[in-house]
Amino acid sequence: MPATTLPSVPHYISGPVTQEDLDWAELPILDISKAHTPEGLAELAPVVCDAMRTQGFLYVVNHGLTQAQVSDIGNSLDCLRTDSRQNDRIFDIADVPFSQVSDQEKKNHVVKPLETGLFTGYKERQYFHIDNGVRDQLEMFQITERGQGYPAAVRPLLPEIRAWSEYNHFKVVHPLLRLLALGMELPEDTFVNMHQFEGPSETWSTFPRTDEDEEKSKNVWLKGHTGYRLADLGSLTILWSQPVSGLQVLLPDGKWRWVKHMENALVVNLGDSLEMLSGGFYKAAIHRVVQPPPDQRGRTRLGAFYFSLPDDPVRLVPLAQSPVFSRAGVEVKRRCADADAPTAAAWRAARVMAYGQTVLTKREGNVEEEVVNGVVVKHYN
Repeated sequence: MPATTLPSVPHYISGPVTQEDLDWAELPILDISKAHTPEGLAELAPVVCDAMRTQGFLYVVNHGLTQAQVSDIGNSLDCLRTDSRQNDRIFDIADVPFSQVSDQEKKNHVVKPLETGLFTGYKERQYFHIDNGVRDQLEMFQITERGQGYPAAVRPLLPEIRAWSEYNHFKVVHPLLRLLALGMELPEDTFVNMHQFEGPSETWSTFPRTDEDEEKSKNVWLKGHTGYRLADLGSLTILWSQPVSGLQVLLPDGKWRWVKHMENALVVNLGDSLEMLSGGFYKAAIHRVVQPPPDQRGRTRLGAFYFSLPDDPVRLVPLAQSPVFSRAGVEVKRRCADADAPTAAAWRAARVMAYGQTVLTKREGNVEEEVVNGVVVKHYN
C-alpha cells in the first residue's frame, strides 16, 4: 500500500532543554510495552499502584510511536505516520491552531463554557484570574467529538488528530486503567468499562508575561490544583513531554519539584474523577505551572494533551467493594455522600463553568477552596 501523503504544516521549533540546576522530581518510569500480557500486567500493577497512591505522576515510555509503522488500531490510523519524526509531527500539528489561524477566525470558534459547560474550541488569553488581579496568558484549543466546526487550517488535520487520540486512549489509557484496577484487586476491566472513546484532545500555548505580572503572581502561571476545567478533573491526563520547563508537582514531603523533560516520553497524572471512583485509594496529583527557568524565559510553552474522562452517566461513587478497603488503615474517602455524588457529565460541566470565575475562600497553608456541585475543591497557591 503506498504511503499516505500528509498535509503540509510548518515545522515547530521549541528550543533546547534547560541547563539550569533545578530540583527535579524523581518520578517512576513505566515501560508500557510490557502491559500486553498477563505476566506484564502483574509486574507493572504494583508500580502504577504505588505511583498513583503517593505522587499521582509517572512517566510512560515505549508507548509504540517510534516504530516504523502502526496499523493495528484500524483504518483510522492509516494516516498516522510513526517514523522518527512522529513526536515532531505531533507538535507541528499542535502549533497550527495558534500560528496558522487568524485572530478573527479564532473568535469564530471561541469557547462558551458558561453557556455550554464545555471548552470545545478556543479559550482566549486572560480568561482565568490567577492572583492579585493578574489574568492568565494561556491560549488553548480543544477538539472533542462534541465540537461544531473547526478553523480551515485545522480541518485537513482532523484525521491525524483523531488517530492520535485513539492511540492515546487504547494504547496508553486503557492499559493504565487495567493496571489501576488490578492495584485495587478489582476485575481488570472495571475502569476500562467506564471509559469509552470520545476523542478529546487539546493543545495549549502559554505565552510569556510582563515582569510586573510575574511579581504579582509570584511567577505562578496556573495555581496548584488536582483538577480544573477539562484538564485533570477526569481520570488520567497524558502530556507529551516537551522541552520548555514549567510543570511542578507537590510531593509528599511538601515540596514543589520540577517535572523534567524526557525525550519521547509521556507524563501521566491521575485526575479528580479517578480519585473519587477509587475512594481516595489513588491520589489526584497536586501540580501547577510556573514561569520557566532563566535560560528558557521568554519562550512560548506549547503542550499537546490527551484527557481521559469517565463516560457521562458514570456516577462518581467510590468502588467500596474493593478488597483493599478491608485492610487496616485503608479507609474509603468520600468527597460527598454517595447519594449526592455527581455524574461525570455533571461534574465536568460544573468544574468547567466555575474555574477561574468564582471567588475562592482562603484556608491555612496557602490553600484556597471553592464548592462545586456540592464538592469542596482545593487550590494550592
